[in-house]
Amino acid sequence: MLLGFVLLYLAASVAIGLLAARKVHNTTDYAVAGRSLPLPMVVATTFATWFGSETVLGIPAIFIVSGLGGTVEDPWGAGLCLVLVGVFYARRLYRMSLLTVGDFYRRRYGRVVEVFCSAVSILSYLGWVAAQVTALGLVFEVLSGGAITGLQGSLIGMAAVLLYTLFGGMWSVALTDSLQMTVIVIGLTVIAVISGQMAGGPSVVLERVASDGLLRFLPPADFHEIVFFIGAGVTIMLGSIPQQDVFQRVTSARDEQTAAVGPVIGGLAYMAFSVVPMFIVASALIISPEGAAAHLETDPEKILPALILDRMPPFTQVLFFGALLSAIMSTASATILAPSTIFVQNIMRHLLPSMTDRQELRLMRGAVLMFSVGVLVYALAMHDKSIYELVSSSYQIPLVGAFVPLTAGLYWRRATNRGAVSSLALGVGVWILFFSTTLGGVFPSQLAGLLAAVVGMIVGSLLLGGPNPQLGPGVTPVDDPPAPE
Repeated sequence: MLLGFVLLYLAASVAIGLLAARKVHNTTDYAVAGRSLPLPMVVATTFATWFGSETVLGIPAIFIVSGLGGTVEDPWGAGLCLVLVGVFYARRLYRMSLLTVGDFYRRRYGRVVEVFCSAVSILSYLGWVAAQVTALGLVFEVLSGGAITGLQGSLIGMAAVLLYTLFGGMWSVALTDSLQMTVIVIGLTVIAVISGQMAGGPSVVLERVASDGLLRFLPPADFHEIVFFIGAGVTIMLGSIPQQDVFQRVTSARDEQTAAVGPVIGGLAYMAFSVVPMFIVASALIISPEGAAAHLETDPEKILPALILDRMPPFTQVLFFGALLSAIMSTASATILAPSTIFVQNIMRHLLPSMTDRQELRLMRGAVLMFSVGVLVYALAMHDKSIYELVSSSYQIPLVGAFVPLTAGLYWRRATNRGAVSSLALGVGVWILFFSTTLGGVFPSQLAGLLAAVVGMIVGSLLLGGPNPQLGPGVTPVDDPPAPE
């Protein structure tokens, strides 16, 4: 019954996505939904994109093992990312009427920075999408009792997501996200109420996690602990700001106010609701102590699915796997669309400068297909990594390579293309040095790379100079930019 429900839900999502594809007539429709999404849809697509497999399976597992402090990166850093985008970035980027975030780097710093930052962004999506692919395989393997392997399950799930994303682009993503957000919220809320009652009430669950020390958030007063806590906190909080999936949700809004408010509401909702899976898995410690202890020793990410399958009635199983599937699909669709649009708009366009809008649209769809295949291969190669690890590692490269040039380009009028190149070189270079040596055990590699990127931008801009040819006379980053090329 459960497997049949999952297949039926996949078919319904594909049908909705293909219906949305009728709205796609050009690249603007495909990449940013024609810049016409209302506030409820912007909120839904920001929330649903963030609420992925790591939120349902990865975050609760980290919470049970490391406590609330272990989740500083996600959901707290991830949720604050959306809030920061809405408050400090959305309005200025929306006014520029750009198709991708890579277009900003080209206009502000030139093609070299555009291509490099675009490549950084594309690579960073591999881990995030691979996490969703891994979770899709897990869902089908569990529901079929092993009759469907993890690889076969990944292929089935990705085929469904690929089908509607390939044809409908951002329109399909936005409409299916609205459905998937509804399923996530209703499904997990009902399960949280039932699991709380089975455990003896919410107060009993809270007393248990408090007695186990799981509610401690801040690190001990130790330099090593503090800097690694900060490094984890800023990874997604700042590293996801220059990402295309966030940019698409901002520029898909129908007006500037919607672009600014939508991510803030979506981010706050994500942080608030991400507590629900943590509460459910904490209830499992009381409801099924032996089973939870066994999974803690082997794979903590299986505690929640095991609780649902072993102790919950059938209708809650349908709700849970519907919510889990929704979380996976909403994130997967967004994260195969974003790098594909960047690849075509900011890399292939330089190789094929005379291509028409129709040719570019076809190329974007081809890129979606190729990126999906590449992600499947990457997911198989990284099968030994947890879902949480795959997601968290994805944001270190844009953090050290793209965040500083974006922020300085918007807020510091003296930032130059030479400063941006210096920032990229120092940020990525220092990150590689720390990441690949024992220095990374002394000081977090992503924080070292971020600090180096800031130094590179300041020193490169002030000492090397180099006026940016993309900025006309009298035009500064805080002015309304010229119309897009």
